[in-house]
Amino acid sequence: MLRLFKPRLHAIALTGLLTGLSPVASAALTLESEPVHKQTALDIVAGLQGGHYARKVLNDQLASDLLAAYLDDLDPGRVYFIQPDIERYNAFRTQLDDDFKRGDVKRAYEIYNHYLTLTEQHINFNLNLLEDELQSFRFDIDESIDTDRSDNAWLANDAERQQLWRKRLKSALLNLKLSDKSLEEARDTLLKRYRSQLDRLSQTNSEDVFQRYTNALTELYDPHTQYFSPRRSENFQINMSLSLEGIGAVLQRENEHTKIVRLVPSGPADKTGQLKAGDMIVGVGQDDNGEVEDVVGWRLDEVVQLIRGPKGSTVRLEIIPADADEGSPRKVIEIVRNQVKLEEQAAQKKVIDLKYQGQDLKLGVIEIPTFYIDFAALQNGDKDYKSTTRDVAQLIKELKQEKVQGLVIDLRNNGGGSLREANEMVGLFINRGPTVQIQDANGRIDILGDRDKSVAYDGPVAVLVNRLSASASEIFAGAMQDYQRGIIVGGQTFGKGTVQALQPLDHGQLKLTHAKFYRISGESTQHKGVVPDIAFPTLYDTEEIGESALDGALPWDKVRPVRHGRFVGFKPFLNTLEERHNVRTASDPDFSFMREQVSRLEAMRGDTELSLNEATLKQERDEAEAWQLAAENRRREAKQQTPIEKLSQLDDEREKDAQGRAISPESEAIVAETGYILMDMVQLTLKYAAAKK
Repeated sequence: MLRLFKPRLHAIALTGLLTGLSPVASAALTLESEPVHKQTALDIVAGLQGGHYARKVLNDQLASDLLAAYLDDLDPGRVYFIQPDIERYNAFRTQLDDDFKRGDVKRAYEIYNHYLTLTEQHINFNLNLLEDELQSFRFDIDESIDTDRSDNAWLANDAERQQLWRKRLKSALLNLKLSDKSLEEARDTLLKRYRSQLDRLSQTNSEDVFQRYTNALTELYDPHTQYFSPRRSENFQINMSLSLEGIGAVLQRENEHTKIVRLVPSGPADKTGQLKAGDMIVGVGQDDNGEVEDVVGWRLDEVVQLIRGPKGSTVRLEIIPADADEGSPRKVIEIVRNQVKLEEQAAQKKVIDLKYQGQDLKLGVIEIPTFYIDFAALQNGDKDYKSTTRDVAQLIKELKQEKVQGLVIDLRNNGGGSLREANEMVGLFINRGPTVQIQDANGRIDILGDRDKSVAYDGPVAVLVNRLSASASEIFAGAMQDYQRGIIVGGQTFGKGTVQALQPLDHGQLKLTHAKFYRISGESTQHKGVVPDIAFPTLYDTEEIGESALDGALPWDKVRPVRHGRFVGFKPFLNTLEERHNVRTASDPDFSFMREQVSRLEAMRGDTELSLNEATLKQERDEAEAWQLAAENRRREAKQQTPIEKLSQLDDEREKDAQGRAISPESEAIVAETGYILMDMVQLTLKYAAAKK
């Protein structure tokens, strides 16, 4: 399985292009800090020490952690530095805190200049082998490479390092060969890639190094605290989001690849139904038949520039799926660029029909992609300003007119948004009371709540969440759970329970975590998120996706609970609800399919050894594809559907929703099962109430 390293939002990329066929050795750069960096470093330290929620002290221990974080950021795969380098750097490990307090960052540049030299040596090593020793690579011998070296010891010497470099190059050649390229075509692709990377080294500047080093420090406080240089501050939105005349995706740099962090709801990428968080973009092509350009090693902003384009034009992304086996073929996804329209991100409703214990029932479903509000219209006094709460209230009114027997609030993939809207939407389901607590760095707690006695819906409610439900979604789901107003089903949520604010500096700006969210129960949403009352199978690996997967994430903790009322809940018969759910889904074809996928992924997660034998790797790929095809056909047989011969046939079969997104049978099964759980809850609640009389 593809192993993903921990996210690095600020990694320096390698960018550019060299011509000619011979390896080109550029003079190694010698970068130095600029005069402005001294005061900026002092300002950053002052901001962290005085304003960060964690109140960490910059001392010898943090300095030691800083060196480790900086080296890990530069060389996460432990490919460049060797043990003698580490021993040399360890000599000043505990001095970095004192240096930073003086605004002295020279040691960071010393390390980075050596890193540049090693990177150049690595690229020229690859170019020389490709030019002069291509035929020396044998793909018929048993050899393997560890694809996750993040926890390995540093290599002992240069001989071990060159052996690793050779294996990495062989793996790159083999992956291209298995993508139907000849050995010569694979060589040409890699020659172009490495020459491009070599030229990109010369474009690294002092500002890049300063930002990278300071962020190694800020992320020790927490992963959402970052320094942005003036140029990065100006381009932050365009670097991280392609929602305007693009594909609608949030991207970040991870090692040499561009990683999809999340998809903008109802955006062009979301509507394909073929992309997901964790996928790696390795190539970008223009129009229907333009050459797919290899973007491994490119700067994030350059990849963004390639992907962006005029509305209506086509871009093709070559990706490595997040859940793919090692050596699996890459996929090319075609996307028509477009603007993400606000109305497409608005809450939407639908009614589904359920057959429950011989009765025909109607269930209302409200899907909320994000918590939005038109602040400009609100401030201008527009009484018809658009907001999540207003839209949901109207949808509830319409669903009540259709006489639904229950309501599902679908927050899957909802990454958050307006805190105000999350707070007010809770008020649609309770008559009044607190909803969330916010504690600042000084320990002062503010309590937000609903003061409106009116209730939009007093019927049974289920809230559906998954690992990508974050921030405002977690506040809403947590409050509904604490009030016992609804049952929470799905997957453990993301766990982002911190609040950030931008602090302007004379040179750039600092995004600083200054507060933390707590539920009215006193529990934080940070790190742990909201744990569902009934869990569904999930393909999201909590070690790779979510707050707990981020280095330096603030811990889960508690504050004093706030007094609040509780509805007559389902806790007394939760075990019965879960038993019924398990019995019902044991033979459900879609749930069986999901459990198979989860079991297979879990079995592969610990295996990071990748074969470099072509026949072995091809066999493993063929077996993986055959397994996937067999699993799909087992599901189809259980649903009395015609078997398929190729997995690609599924793309043509999938229905589209009103926003043009492909509908997966798993998603439909999850919504339906949520409805059955809700009806079980209604039935058991009535029985429980009758028994209490």
